[in-house]
Amino acid sequence: MYLLISWALILTLLNNPIFGQSENIIVLTFDGAINPAAADYIQQGIKEAEKNNSECIIIKLNTPGGLLKSTRVIVSEFLESLVPVVVYVSPPGSQAASAGVFVTVAAHIAVMAPGTNIGAAHPVALEGQMDSVMTEKATNDAAAFIRTIGEKRKRNIGWCEDAVRKSVSITETEAEKINVINFIASDMEDLLEKLNGMKVQTIRGEKIIQTKDAEIINLELNFIQKLLNILSDPNIAYILFMLGIYGLLFELYNPGAIFPGVIGGICIILAFYSFHTLPINYAGLALIVFAVILFILEIKIISHGILSIGGVISLVLGSLMLINDESALEAVSISIEVIVIIAILTLLFFLVAITLGIKAQKRKVTTGAEGIIGETGIAITNLEPEGEVKVHGEIWRAESIDGTIETGSRVVVDFLSELKLKVRKQKN
Repeated sequence: MYLLISWALILTLLNNPIFGQSENIIVLTFDGAINPAAADYIQQGIKEAEKNNSECIIIKLNTPGGLLKSTRVIVSEFLESLVPVVVYVSPPGSQAASAGVFVTVAAHIAVMAPGTNIGAAHPVALEGQMDSVMTEKATNDAAAFIRTIGEKRKRNIGWCEDAVRKSVSITETEAEKINVINFIASDMEDLLEKLNGMKVQTIRGEKIIQTKDAEIINLELNFIQKLLNILSDPNIAYILFMLGIYGLLFELYNPGAIFPGVIGGICIILAFYSFHTLPINYAGLALIVFAVILFILEIKIISHGILSIGGVISLVLGSLMLINDESALEAVSISIEVIVIIAILTLLFFLVAITLGIKAQKRKVTTGAEGIIGETGIAITNLEPEGEVKVHGEIWRAESIDGTIETGSRVVVDFLSELKLKVRKQKN
């Protein structure tokens, strides 16, 4: 009996998180622009690390920059984390630029791999060019933000502010020498070895990291996060926007089609989500909308292609201007190939629509009063000068304008007046 109770007690203790759980480390890998998807991914990772009572959470980072709003969310999570946060700029060739500087500096432990760099954190306009006053305000705000982080983590505050105000960048060796990062690690094995035994101050108090024999848990982006990250690609945003516009146009010109309208609406909503995460120039957006208007007018007004040419020029210029060129997000730009393909497809589509429209206008009318003019028929009675003829399989009252016409003769309709055909004898 006592033996059974003892085994039950031992099993209970082993299953208890405090006694039975082995050391573990959560590892996140993020390569790309810092956006809402990145913030959500890192938030999830920190929650998972706290839930598992992990020794630390390691974030392998490679980013050209990102949104300051998302960066603030990430930094806030770092500062409030119960688990030590390690940002590891890797693999070799990676960078922590712009918003990546804030994220790296905010970590409890900042590490870089050989052949990496950090810096260039000067703020940029997200909606076109800012004036000097707004630029100064944004710069001062970002400088104060990074000073706060630097003081909290005991980093080189002077360099951190220069990264914001002067856009300076440094290598991993320079960063280690001037106390921007804690140390350099060649790979994950080297990182874990150097982390072992390090003391970190968290909001819970001092924590000694134990990485020896710790279980490594790699946490990947989930489906929603991957989707949101994809939507933040400017090429995807651009294509979705164009598909959305044309889908809605199809629905307007063909009411009741439903499918184009539904797809167009979804694409427009997804495109606007993407635009929310990208540095959009609204002058470029306006030019694209103006191009679509010109294409629609070409269908309504015969301009012999002038409106179409203007539409293509407006579309290309608007596409080139759509993403702010001065953004620190190096990855945020629309591919020239995508712009050219969209412009060609758009031009071809509207040229086909215009051609079909012109053909429809030139096609001879086959219904109504105009549709019977010039048609031929047969006199089924003598026309002296009135009688009856058969045209298009229908019997009409008719009047000859060419003298008497005998039964069985072929006639040609000249015009219609008060439901009576005016006909003449067809010449052989």
